[in-house]
Amino acid sequence: MKKAVTVFTLIGSAFLFAGCTFTTDALWPSLSGGVPKSTKKPAHKIVINSAGTKTTTVASNARGLSNKPPKLGATNFRVKPATPGRNTGTAVGNKVAALRDDLKRLQTSVQKQNSDLQNARRLANANSRGYHERVASMRSKLQLGTTPGNPILVKEWNSSQAQLEKVNNDLSAMTALSSRVAADAALSAYILDSTKAAFGLSGAIDEDHSQLAVLEDDVSQTVILIERLLTELSDDIRRQTNYIANERGELNTLALAVKNGEFFGPSLATTSYTMGSAKSDSGKSRISNIRRNRDRPIVVIRFDRPNVNYEQALYTAVNRVLQKKPDATFNLIAVSSVSGGVANSALNSNATRRNAQAVLRSLVDMGLPPSRVMMSSETSANNPGNEVHIYLR
Repeated sequence: MKKAVTVFTLIGSAFLFAGCTFTTDALWPSLSGGVPKSTKKPAHKIVINSAGTKTTTVASNARGLSNKPPKLGATNFRVKPATPGRNTGTAVGNKVAALRDDLKRLQTSVQKQNSDLQNARRLANANSRGYHERVASMRSKLQLGTTPGNPILVKEWNSSQAQLEKVNNDLSAMTALSSRVAADAALSAYILDSTKAAFGLSGAIDEDHSQLAVLEDDVSQTVILIERLLTELSDDIRRQTNYIANERGELNTLALAVKNGEFFGPSLATTSYTMGSAKSDSGKSRISNIRRNRDRPIVVIRFDRPNVNYEQALYTAVNRVLQKKPDATFNLIAVSSVSGGVANSALNSNATRRNAQAVLRSLVDMGLPPSRVMMSSETSANNPGNEVHIYLR
């Protein structure tokens, strides 16, 4: 029986049968993030044996850890109580007493908001730790190798997703708290303006103005405290929002890894958004090499048998490009064969489009935004079978 073999072609690299490795690390960086050299041992080894079974060995220094939880603010915003004073009985004295009462109510509210903030931070940190413990357990099992769709890992993935939802609920609580603090900030500005305006009221005695000066200082300190609280809370919300978005991408990639029973690496979104552009001369040279090879596909997936296992090689190739060009975009082309007449050509075209859509879904699951991939199709008289090509755009 003729054995079907799936061939994955990478720029400057080839997967050969019975134990071939990546060969030109000078063009593509290793997944470990280090600067590759031609004499350096390959960071990954992908073997496709004669039975069509692919095994992957990941280097120990490859990026395999999930993003760390963001460091939230640690300031405890303690309110300095308003300075007490007596009501002089004048019209201005009554105004001063009313403004002091307004300040006390505001400070009570600020104390409550500060307490809620500290509780929200504690919960967010605890839930983030619980989430990362579950993800670390999954990654460890995947790196050691496991069966596709392992029910134990599926259960752990569901538990991780539920834990991340708890972190997301903490973010919602922070967002609601931010609205309440913003309302307090508006009230504090109003009290400060009213206090300053009271200096212009007639019928005041010297003691009234003395108490107004003290009250203005107390209100100003409270205004500054609220502004600091609101700024730090906004920073916490921004960090948590980015963190949760990144972790959702990581979970999507892990879901694909659990489905295939092998660990790919971090989400492509993490590579795309966090890697900086190379600034060294050697880095510029490698990027130039990428640009010069845009007319050649970085991946060719030949669908010459059912259930082609292409995800690991696809992830490796695209991740290597993104590590050196984080803003890279790609062309995904469904190339169908025209051999066999018009009827077979139409069938090949439809099958290849479905294959291309499956490859696109895999890329999205790996964290690559759909907007970074442009899909198209073409026919070829030279290809004996249907293929999907991916080019650097």
